[in-house]
Amino acid sequence: MAETAAPPGTGARAGATDHRAAVERSLRGFTGAGYDKGRPLLVQAAWFAVLHLVFVKWWFPARWRPAVLRAFGARVGQRVLIRRGVRVHWPWRLSVGDDVWIGEDAWLLNLEQITIGSNVCVSQSALLCTGSHQHDHPTFEFDNGPIRLEHGAWVAARSVVLRGVTVGRGAVVGASAVAHRDIPPGAVITAGGLA
Repeated sequence: MAETAAPPGTGARAGATDHRAAVERSLRGFTGAGYDKGRPLLVQAAWFAVLHLVFVKWWFPARWRPAVLRAFGARVGQRVLIRRGVRVHWPWRLSVGDDVWIGEDAWLLNLEQITIGSNVCVSQSALLCTGSHQHDHPTFEFDNGPIRLEHGAWVAARSVVLRGVTVGRGAVVGASAVAHRDIPPGAVITAGGLA
């Protein structure tokens, strides 16, 4: 049986799954409309200087990192361990409870608020990313959302938590897994899905 050709320019065959038309992007038109960085440019520049020249360095004492974050507006609890290489985009959009561990090279890309409860572990090279874009908007405008890690959660090595996600109390985002929706309390997700 011969296949029926799709109309020219559709890029689909008859009987194939219907797809939306591709968005014609114009990144030059990006405005970032409605996004507020939360601090004046001078404070942003000062933070980036401290972050890259001191905060991420192996020789900078881990016990001083919470104090530096507090100086830039973060709320950081007691006995918080932040290892070398940890990057925090905007400290003033970070709240960390007590007895938290943040491992080497973790990246807290907090364009919006990241709230980390007590007794939470964010392991090595994990990414907490509050930023995204409207994939169907021609100028790719922001589609950001906060992240919340509840008491006792564990975000394991090289895992990713995306914008708008809450990782429930005692839940685990396993190594290399991607949390793109809320994780219920006590649940474990792996790179293959819910365990």
